[in-house]
Order: sequence, then C-alpha cells, then structure tokens
Amino acid sequence: MISVNDFKNGLTIEVDNDLWRIVEFQHVKPGKGSAFVRSTLKNLRTGAVQEKTFRSTEKVEKAQIDTKKMQYLYADGDQYNFMDNETYEQIALEKDQLGDALKYLKEEMVVTIIMHGNETLGIEMPKTVDLTVTATEPGIRGNTSSGGSKPATLETGLVVNVPFFINEGDVLTINTSDGSYISRA
Repeated sequence: MISVNDFKNGLTIEVDNDLWRIVEFQHVKPGKGSAFVRSTLKNLRTGAVQEKTFRSTEKVEKAQIDTKKMQYLYADGDQYNFMDNETYEQIALEKDQLGDALKYLKEEMVVTIIMHGNETLGIEMPKTVDLTVTATEPGIRGNTSSGGSKPATLETGLVVNVPFFINEGDVLTINTSDGSYISRA
C-alpha cells in the first residue's frame, strides 16, 4: 500500500479491482477543510480515462506491473504475434489491445509488452519510429522547408503532414506520442 501523497506520473495503482496508470495528479490544500489529491487515471484494461479525487490520508494498492521487450513478428487476422528474443516464447495480442500503436507497428520492431501477472495489458511503443513514405505529392521546385506542409502516407498506413521537400521512399522519424513528423532518418 502507498499513500496518495506518494503519487507520481506513470505510477500504476489498483483501485476498485482495476488497474489504473496515473496520467496527472495535483495536491490541493484548500483554505478550509482537509487536503486532497486530484488525479487523472487511465484504465490499463479498457483505455478509459477518469478523474478521481483521493483524501490525503487514503492509501491505495500499488500494482505490480512487469515489462518485457518483445519483437513483433506478423499479423494473422486480428491477432498480432510477438516473440521474446531471449526465450523465444510467443504471445498473440488482439487488435483492440494495441490501440494507437498499430499506426506505428511494423514487422521486426522491438516493443515493450506490459503485463500484470499472466495478463497482457498492451504494448508501449518507443518514443520515435522510423517509417518509409509510400505515397506523397512530388515536391515542386521553389517550395522551401519552412513554407508549409503536405500529407504523406507511410508504410503502416499512417498519414502525417511533412515539409514539401519529402519524397516517396524517404525514411522519416515519427513521434509516437502525437504522430508528428520530426525529421528525415
């Protein structure tokens, strides 16, 4: 058990028999009444986000979350197969367990699998990924890097806005937290 005063962003707790990751929290000390902690929690099983207030004297159960580096092998329908490179153990995850990570996932990529006991909760992508441009309008002479942007479709199907000088076949570095273009790889 941990005190709500020990909350940190990214900490995983058990509340009402469910696993929640702390997205944001704020200690509040009103002029009248007792202090409390206002928090934004994300459910690791459903992905739902909820705001919850805890009294400063409350204690919550800290969840034991394990992470394991695994390599993405292939998709078979709605099942995505991953392999542990050390033990060669394979697991299959459903499409809904992957969520937004599907936009960035390509074969042979190493990702972090999040587990609670024997239950697989989902995956955590690296901060950036390198993806190849499969379709975009050709750059026109006179367009500059600061002059605007155009849409580009990447090998995973993700569409991002890129500078005019980007062409088909270029490899781009993409931020996985918001899907934005960072640079050429």
